[in-house]
Amino acid sequence: MPTPDLVTADLTLTGRITTASNATFLGSISDVEVVYKPIAGESPLWDFPHGTLAHREVAAYLVSQVSGWDIVPRTWLRDGPFGDGMVQLWQDQDPAQRAVNLLATDQVPATGWKHVLEGQDENGRMVALVHEDTPALRRMAVFDMIVNNADRKGDHILAMTDGHRHGVDHGLTFHQDHKLRTVLWGWLGEPLTAEERDGIDRVADGLHGGLGRDLAGLLSAEEIASLATRCARLRLAGRFPAPSGGMPAVPWPLF
Repeated sequence: MPTPDLVTADLTLTGRITTASNATFLGSISDVEVVYKPIAGESPLWDFPHGTLAHREVAAYLVSQVSGWDIVPRTWLRDGPFGDGMVQLWQDQDPAQRAVNLLATDQVPATGWKHVLEGQDENGRMVALVHEDTPALRRMAVFDMIVNNADRKGDHILAMTDGHRHGVDHGLTFHQDHKLRTVLWGWLGEPLTAEERDGIDRVADGLHGGLGRDLAGLLSAEEIASLATRCARLRLAGRFPAPSGGMPAVPWPLF
């Protein structure tokens, strides 16, 4: 069967993700499974302009592609049953893997994991928020710094069977003010690798060419300028930064 035109072929809804804060639907375009978030279903926010979250999701995909890291699944704008919105290819993650987890503090593995914070669960048991220590997840942490991701929850990381890690739900990105909130703080202070530096450079260079032109239709000029500044500052620092500013360093809920 030929691949359908994902922009013009009929989008049929098959379900709804009721736990999402904005209207989020499962659907299909012929036999291709997708996620559909209509702009009309976006909840108003005090700090992000209304009706822009779908555009930010597409912008995150474009930055992901230019970085060379394939973090964000293919994402585009098109019309649907509830009007224009963001559509993204559905990903079947591996249910046996978790890139981020809450574990009892005495059960955290000695190697292969990074410790983020500790606290008490609803039963008063001490638990630790941890995430895996892998190149794929490091790249996602760097990506989040570049796009200024204000909502990197644990369940926004999809663990694929082959070890790849996809990130989803990027509506709260690219704000011109510092908004970084993430569960991926485990590499604080560690130097960036050559691969990570190269990815930042590809994005920074792309802003002077095709990436910059594409983002101009999705983000404000101030937001694009802030993206360039974040790339330059992170590249100059050469290491994973510590949390800063008056906002919480992690999103809530964590998952």
